[in-house]
Amino acid sequence: MSKRVTHMVIFTLKHERDSKEEEEFLNVGKKTLSSIRFVKNFKVLKQVSEKNQFDFGFSMEFADQGDYDSYTNHPDHLSFVKDRWENEIDKFLEIDLEAI
Repeated sequence: MSKRVTHMVIFTLKHERDSKEEEEFLNVGKKTLSSIRFVKNFKVLKQVSEKNQFDFGFSMEFADQGDYDSYTNHPDHLSFVKDRWENEIDKFLEIDLEAI
């Protein structure tokens, strides 16, 4: 039986808080990544705790490991990482979870 995978990445951008560049990055990320057919329940999240060093998060689910692997290698994901992520992210943490 396949298990659903939850993929989260929490991050801080190089851009100033509440800037036009910050808003654009979040909007392009949502539009690009949520349109990949394997992605379910995509969310853009904003940190509300002062106990954490990261400002934002992207969260999404996949039906199984195969769909997650297909997403990871999808041309739109790879392009977003190369063109936007690698240039605009200051720091991040990636978390991949499977329900037990």
